[in-house]
Amino acid sequence: MKKISIALLACTVAISISSAANVVSEWNAIASTTIVKNGGKPPGAANVWFAYSSLAVYDAVNAITGTYRPYYYQTPGPRDASVDAAAVAAAHRILVNYFPGQKNDLDAGYNAWIAAIGGDASARDSGIAVGEAAALAVIAARSGDGLEANITYTPGSGPGVWVPTPPAFAAAAVPWLGQMRPFTMSSPAQYLPDAPTSLNSEPWKRDYVLTQMYGGATSTLRSAAETEIGIFWTEHPSQQNTRAFNNLVDYYSLDTAATARLMAIVWTGAADASIACWNAKYTYGFWRPVTAIQAGGGNPALTGDASWTPLGVTPAHPEYPAAHGCVTGANAALVAGFFGTTKVHVVADSLAFTDGSGTHQHVFEDTRDWIDEVFWARIYGGFHFHHSLEVGKALGESVAREVLRDHFRLRFEPSDQAARH
Repeated sequence: MKKISIALLACTVAISISSAANVVSEWNAIASTTIVKNGGKPPGAANVWFAYSSLAVYDAVNAITGTYRPYYYQTPGPRDASVDAAAVAAAHRILVNYFPGQKNDLDAGYNAWIAAIGGDASARDSGIAVGEAAALAVIAARSGDGLEANITYTPGSGPGVWVPTPPAFAAAAVPWLGQMRPFTMSSPAQYLPDAPTSLNSEPWKRDYVLTQMYGGATSTLRSAAETEIGIFWTEHPSQQNTRAFNNLVDYYSLDTAATARLMAIVWTGAADASIACWNAKYTYGFWRPVTAIQAGGGNPALTGDASWTPLGVTPAHPEYPAAHGCVTGANAALVAGFFGTTKVHVVADSLAFTDGSGTHQHVFEDTRDWIDEVFWARIYGGFHFHHSLEVGKALGESVAREVLRDHFRLRFEPSDQAARH
């Protein structure tokens, strides 16, 4: 039965290759299947494996083109080597290394893609060698970085403190993420925000009431459109972002080298935004709305509701800061930085709906509108408080600024060229 599965996969890949515009985006989709659908890696943490893959692809392609500054792999490759073969080999090697249980299917996909590249055999083979070397450099550089380290988190108790939430009351998710070695930051705590809002403060009371009124499952203030937004962004973020990033590639007709750079920028930024966010989450351990509202908010001026439940299912980790704010805050800024403008055509769709209502697609013409919708979606979903989203967005934007300032830049900046003459 396994042989049949692999044969069918190879056939499917071969069919898709015939109309594929870009090997990097296609292997970004394969990474999503490997990491999320089959690998089961959870939100936030999944971004780390996407970063591994995208960095290997970036370094492999860049070793041949020589356009941008290398990240981990420093050795120049032959200029006539195939960048497509290098990208495929790099992505394949990373995914097989971290997901060896999926090796047979990944190998079948790899073989189909390499066969479809065609062209000069020597250029193809040289590209494969560069891709393999770039991937091995990433694997070596990230050895011992704390990936899935055995770290436990024991919740406290009392007002303001995170505890497992209904309906599953699951243990705290991936506490190791906030302690692993980051990619671009000096430490996981580099952008640690101030503590959450005091339960005695006026801002806390405003935030509490806002989420209580708009984020409940039976809210009468939330419109049908706002309810749709709240549900739309509950799909696994990395899986949803994969399609959104690939849509950018298609819409703007990016070539292999530009796509490799885009993916390295957004996935590395997403990984570090997640690491910084989880570090803050487990530093402060702030309670979720479902806990706070049922308990009355830890403030006698607030009205509790023991029957209150959120529109969506609360993720199993502390509330502050908001993870979607951190990651989408970073991604929106990174996409704008890549294109040099916030006026970018962003298309997102969602697989979160189970009501048979068909495809749900949201289109944005400005990256600021993208983050703004995600911001409010987490309130409509009943997962977060307003201040937490503000802080998460600011954290993500801080990560993005560092990524864009210090990494993935031209090998020789115009100022460097001027200095040479």
